[in-house]
Formats: sequence, structure tokens, C-alpha cells
Amino acid sequence: MNVVIAIDSFKGSLTSMEAGHALARGILQAVPQANIKVLPLADGGEGTVDALVSGMHGIPREVTVTGPLGQPILTSYGIIEETNTAIIEMALAAGIMLIPEKKRNPLSTTTRGVGEMIVDALKLGCRRFLVGIGGSGTNDGGIGMLQALGYEFLDNNGRVILPGAQGLKDLAEIRTQNVLPELQECTFRIACDVRNPLCGEQGCSAIFGPQKGASPEMIRDMDFWLSQYAALAKKTFPKADPDFPGTGAAGGLGFAFLTFLNGTLEPGIQMILDETGLEEQIKQADFIITGEGQLDQQTVMGKAPAGVALLAKKWNKPVIAFSGSVTPEASLCNQKGIDAFFPVLRQITTLEKAMEPDTAKENLSAAAEQVFRLIHMLQPN
Repeated sequence: MNVVIAIDSFKGSLTSMEAGHALARGILQAVPQANIKVLPLADGGEGTVDALVSGMHGIPREVTVTGPLGQPILTSYGIIEETNTAIIEMALAAGIMLIPEKKRNPLSTTTRGVGEMIVDALKLGCRRFLVGIGGSGTNDGGIGMLQALGYEFLDNNGRVILPGAQGLKDLAEIRTQNVLPELQECTFRIACDVRNPLCGEQGCSAIFGPQKGASPEMIRDMDFWLSQYAALAKKTFPKADPDFPGTGAAGGLGFAFLTFLNGTLEPGIQMILDETGLEEQIKQADFIITGEGQLDQQTVMGKAPAGVALLAKKWNKPVIAFSGSVTPEASLCNQKGIDAFFPVLRQITTLEKAMEPDTAKENLSAAAEQVFRLIHMLQPN
């Protein structure tokens, strides 16, 4: 029996690989001869670095960069040395959770730390970049990141503009003479599940600005400044397209990657599935195991388990999901390729107790064991 496990993290409890190995232990209790492959799973957002580093024999790298408020912060990213790949979560350098609520102000928050992580990875020989851009606390159009990479954003007097969206107000010139030459050797795959354009009613300022601390007046100003920035960028980069879906992701960081770094914007789960080689493993499997902390209506809206199920059904493989809990809407998962799902709680308990790592591992192992005892019993000899 060949089993492939690709389960998302149980946020606040278990990483993807911890959950996967817990399931594997349970399956082996029921079917000792089973051949099990545990692969990392994430959707390009929170937990992507941990999942891919632990699941693809990578190494974590700590580095001090400029935080969203301009202060030094210690953060991390992952490196897969075999392929010279860096795995970066922008939220670990410029995320909204790094900014106290009372200090949230997109006029001044910067993405510079994201660029500094890229620079650090370049020095270590990385030329492939996988970047998740969810959870930003910025709206600077990615200029902070680009400045760290050598791009110059100047006002009418040739002075460097201020950090954050406020700097775009005075932007008059973009210079590329000092851009790091190593960038020409690089590829950037950007996990981007947001389809918003850079500007307009569905643009990053209007849709995401309020949660980052923007007032209605600030939203109008930032939207206008970003449109001017895009028009100026187009003079140097004719392919610049602020209407392209996803350019409004992370306060315009999607636009910066697409325009200045020749990045590709793609669904996070697709990028992860490609990088982990899950499809090749699925072809040889008898059963596919997936899941996440809670299965609900959102699961079928492009989240990681749904991506696994879609790929498995391409090869007509049975899919079983495990989760900490389910909602009534979880039945939609059965229509999206998950043949059966099982919540793993075994007794009435508190949420805190259920989320304790040891408890979660025990519950996953026990549930998987019972499911596979039944499967093994029903299989013909």
C-alpha cells in the first residue's frame, strides 16, 4: 500500500510535517508494511517557509532587516541549497502582525526588509526565489523592497523619497543604474492569491488600506500616487501593467515583482505543489491524505487541501482528509475531490488542550490508525 500525505499545518499547534508524520505513525500501526511519503503543504502564506524548509531538506537562515516601521528586526527565511532557492514570507519582514494596532499607518510602513532578505540570499548564491506576499502591513508599491535592491526613487530635486506610501507623492524619477546585477540571473515565483489590480475601486488602497490604518482621505491619496508611480514605471518598463490581476497584492508589492523583477504571480497552492513534486508522488499512490486545522466552506475556495484533492482526482486517486474540527459546510469538500473527511477529536475538551502539540499528534495518529484498519480489512488479500 502506497500512501502520500500532504496535510496543511494546524495553525498554532502543528506544522505541516509534524501533522504528516503523526498521521504516518497511525497508518503504520494499522498497516505496518505501508509505504508512506510525507510531503510539506502550504498555500504560500503563513507557514510556507517552515513547511518547505522542513519538508525539502532546507535550512533556516536568520537575518536582521528593516521592519515595517523602519526599526531593525530579527527575522528568517529558508534556503534549499541543492537548487539555490530562497523561500521568503514577506509578512516576516513587512507584515501587519509586526505592527501594533495603534501604529498602523500605510503612509510610512515600508517593504525594505523584504528586499534586504533577497539581498542576503543573493550573497549566499540563491538565484531562485519563492515568495509569499500575504499579510502585508504596507502600501508602498514595493518601492522599499526595490530600494534595497539598488533601484533609486527620487523627487524633483534628485533626493531619495521618504519611505512608505508617502514617498510616492514626491516621486519624479526612477533610476536603475545601481540595481544589483545578480538580479538578472534570478527567477521569482510569487505566491499570490489576490486578484486585485494596483489602483481603482478594487485596488490595494481601497480594499486593503482600511485594515492597515488608512483613512478615506489617505486611501484617495495613495490610490492617486500609486497610479502616478505606475505611469512613471511604464516609461522605463513598457510592460508595466497596473491592471494585471494581483498587482495590488501586498500594497502593490505584486506590481513591483511583476514589473521590476520579471516575477510571475501564481496561486500559492500551485506553486507549492509544483515545488514539492506532489503530482509525481500521487501517480504512484494508492491513497492521498490531506487536511488542515479546520475543514469548512473556505477549504474549497482554493486552500491547500482542495489543491491536493484536485490534483489527486486528475489521476483518479482516493482522497481522505483529517482535521481538528469541521463545520457543517465541510460537506462541500466531498464535491471538490475529498472522498471522506474525519475530525480527530476523541473526547470533549478545551480548545487549548486540543491544540497542545502532543494532544494533536495523538489524535491524528489514533484517527488515522482506525481509518486504515478499516481500509486494510476491506482490501482483498
